[in-house]
Amino acid sequence: MIRVEMLATGDEVLHGQIVDTNAAWLAGVLFENGLPMTSRQTVGDNIDELVRVLTERSKVADVLIVNGGLGPTSDDLSALAAARAAGVELVMQEEWLAKMEAFFAGRGRSMAASNRKQAEIPAGAEMLDNPVGTACGFALQLNRCWIFFTPGVPSEYKVMVEQQILPRLKARFRLPEPPVCLRMTTFGRGESDLAAEIEPLPIPDGVVMGYRASMPIIELKLNGPASKLPEMEQFWQQVREIAGESTIFEGTEGLPAQLSRRLKEKGLTLAVSEQFTAGLLQWQLASEEAPLAAGNVLPTREESLRTLLDRSKQLAAESGASLALIVGGLQQEQLGFALSTPEGSWAQGVKFNVNRHGLKSRQEVVAMMALNMLRRWLNGMEVSTGHGWIDVVETLKG
Repeated sequence: MIRVEMLATGDEVLHGQIVDTNAAWLAGVLFENGLPMTSRQTVGDNIDELVRVLTERSKVADVLIVNGGLGPTSDDLSALAAARAAGVELVMQEEWLAKMEAFFAGRGRSMAASNRKQAEIPAGAEMLDNPVGTACGFALQLNRCWIFFTPGVPSEYKVMVEQQILPRLKARFRLPEPPVCLRMTTFGRGESDLAAEIEPLPIPDGVVMGYRASMPIIELKLNGPASKLPEMEQFWQQVREIAGESTIFEGTEGLPAQLSRRLKEKGLTLAVSEQFTAGLLQWQLASEEAPLAAGNVLPTREESLRTLLDRSKQLAAESGASLALIVGGLQQEQLGFALSTPEGSWAQGVKFNVNRHGLKSRQEVVAMMALNMLRRWLNGMEVSTGHGWIDVVETLKG
């Protein structure tokens, strides 16, 4: 098995001042290419610690991808650390320096002297092209490990991984068939509740069942080698039956994307009105290019469930939309929803413990519940049910 590791650098990553989305993206890309990441770690802007970690991991990993630290400032130390770990000097890449100078000149600017360090790489290293940025990457062999150094800017990093690193890995190694990951996202049931029914099932050898709780959903994942796919699919069918109506989608499409696709397939348009979710619902749908006919965000006001139901019908009629979805305001720990369709209209009131979760989490739960109402109607399911642990206190149909 090829041991592939990642090393993220930078105090801002180490101390949580920015979220390391690069690591998550790389893990997914490597997995899809049959190279699941073995481990990852983060080191701050400390030259001695960087040299120590590079030396240590080079004796363990087959491939190490280092992200960050190739910029022009004094805290960008990756190239220097690589040179010290390898016991060599930094060497100016004149070709890259000329490219950088042309880059700045083409924009009517002179290049700062500090940018010159971005064209320096350890002696004997292979320079890697960066077609969208000023810092070149590089690769070197240290002990048993092939180490790749990449910029931290996501757009530059992703291009370099796809165009420079993956082709080299595929040329050097005989990559195994990518493992299989079956995914299911559920809403309305707790992680322990699902696990209590799934865990007793006999699982195929070499296959791992995983759970990820991320308010307001629970993601179920079944990971295993491609050779076990038939057995995994049999096991997965049992998981489907246990999850039942709490399943909102399988795979990675996402509920807003799924709803956008279904609305377009059916030739339907949607109008949305929000109070408590403050535009979150419309943002989620618009981000997936859902066919929205109208939308508004209103201040919280007292409205009965009957008023919400009637307002959903009025919104659909006035906007010319096929469907209308309304999220009301939070009143005394209760909140209402309404959905108007050509087949009828539904409204439901739910109760929230406002001290249990923060505002952002509650807004995400409410947005998911509204989307779930729409999903259930599109799938021909009963609209006013399927919310599991959420306390529905009143329903109306009209």
